[in-house]
Amino acid sequence: MYGIWWGLAWQEIKQRYSRSVIGPFWITLSTGVMVAAMGPLYGILLGQNVAGYIQHLAVSLIIWNFISGSINEAGSVFVGAEGYIKQIALPLSVYVLKLISKNLLMMAHNAAVILAVLCFLPPKNFDLIWMMPVGLVLVVGNLFWMALLLGMLSARFRDIPQLISNILQVAFFLSPVIWSAEMLPPGRRYLADFNPLFHFIEVVRAPLLGESLHMISLVVVTALLIGGSALTFAVFARFRARIPYWV
Repeated sequence: MYGIWWGLAWQEIKQRYSRSVIGPFWITLSTGVMVAAMGPLYGILLGQNVAGYIQHLAVSLIIWNFISGSINEAGSVFVGAEGYIKQIALPLSVYVLKLISKNLLMMAHNAAVILAVLCFLPPKNFDLIWMMPVGLVLVVGNLFWMALLLGMLSARFRDIPQLISNILQVAFFLSPVIWSAEMLPPGRRYLADFNPLFHFIEVVRAPLLGESLHMISLVVVTALLIGGSALTFAVFARFRARIPYWV
């Protein structure tokens, strides 16, 4: 049912920016302004090379917006589709795929900012650029099971979306988005390594910035994909028939 969930995702973006002159590119514009404003200032405040910090910030912000947006909206993935669920017999995974697709489209718009930054401030090498699609697929796979699980929990317990939103607000500052793991004091890198969101960002960010990708990031993201999917699909098989009644 590729055409259904992709069409729903595109339609939602079109509705959000209906009668707008530049439409979804407002997302790109706002992200570009944020990077241009924060990059030089925070680079100086944190004592970093400004060019390198702008690269880091541009890529990190866009990946973070994709991950956090998908997780944050997962709380309403089934509740928001109540009308469809109660009237049309579609697989419930369609609504999760629609959510992921919508955020992928938004990230694709923001990719213009990454392209502009890397053209004007190119990294040292692109030897590992081929790892970026691999990392992105792993991240999307993790976001799928997380959205499915959180969607089920939120349909049953309506306080979950508020909890998710508050956790993500704190996680933004605890994750290496506006700072990097290399800024941590020697022996304190574990503060980043114990954060799963760091590894989600790193498997996409490192290849784009020409940095070496630590094997621990690939191992953590892959392990979470396998373990999280197994848990979620077991729970989903047990409770999926109740979701139409919960919403």
